[in-house]
Amino acid sequence: MKPIRIYHQSFTVLENLPDYAGALAAHCRRVARPGTEVVLHGMHKDTYRTEYPGNDIKYAALQALHAQQFLLGALAAEEEGFDAYAIMTMPDPLLAEARSLVDIPVVGAGESSMLAALGLGRRFAVMLFITEMAERIAMNVARMGLVERFHGAHGVGFTFHDVLRGFAEPAPLIERFRATARALIARGADVLVPGEVPLGVLLAREGICDVDGVPVLDSLAVTIKAAEGAVDLHRSGGVRPNRNGLFAKPPRGRVQELLGFYGLARLRDDRAAGPGER
Repeated sequence: MKPIRIYHQSFTVLENLPDYAGALAAHCRRVARPGTEVVLHGMHKDTYRTEYPGNDIKYAALQALHAQQFLLGALAAEEEGFDAYAIMTMPDPLLAEARSLVDIPVVGAGESSMLAALGLGRRFAVMLFITEMAERIAMNVARMGLVERFHGAHGVGFTFHDVLRGFAEPAPLIERFRATARALIARGADVLVPGEVPLGVLLAREGICDVDGVPVLDSLAVTIKAAEGAVDLHRSGGVRPNRNGLFAKPPRGRVQELLGFYGLARLRDDRAAGPGER
């Protein structure tokens, strides 16, 4: 079977988070099939000079500004010969727009996780350590037509920084996660989707795949599997998104012009010249 290379795009600066980056790389190797290489990429090293994703991502305007880097990642993935591009953050910033921009398959962690959850139970709950993302998640659920299967997006009772500390000392965080999970299960949730990806990676590393028999979804694993499957379909039959309406592909020359006009060409070049997180 021909090897697959997946361009993984995080919402974090991975070089600043060595514990998470190490766990992420190890988990990617564990869940990808033989012959699949997942190459890790983070945000530009200067993205979070004063704040970090747990603060920025809760604001719609700041998330929209950061999302431009996800379009740059899609372009880089295709130009560098990757087989698929994976947006590894639950809000799936500019997922549709990235799909319209490139011909390689593009998958998102939020969409992939929700679709996978449908095969595991009746109603899935998303458990957020950034509670302000709840409305964004609900909007994405509605866009996908999954409202009847959605148990809601709920705060998990701890923060992004608690999750980062959990990579060194996981036991207290896991107990807090289980307590919140049991409360949601009692109210009818029968699939649990950790949000964001760092929490899912931590739980998977510690072997937490269910709480009292209710599945805990591994969002990173299902997104990698979605990317592998999309590549298989693309290679076997040329399957790609609709190219009419929302997914119409703009001329690449015009894209390059606008990257220059909006100052994004410099950001793209800086990312390409940086140390990388691979």
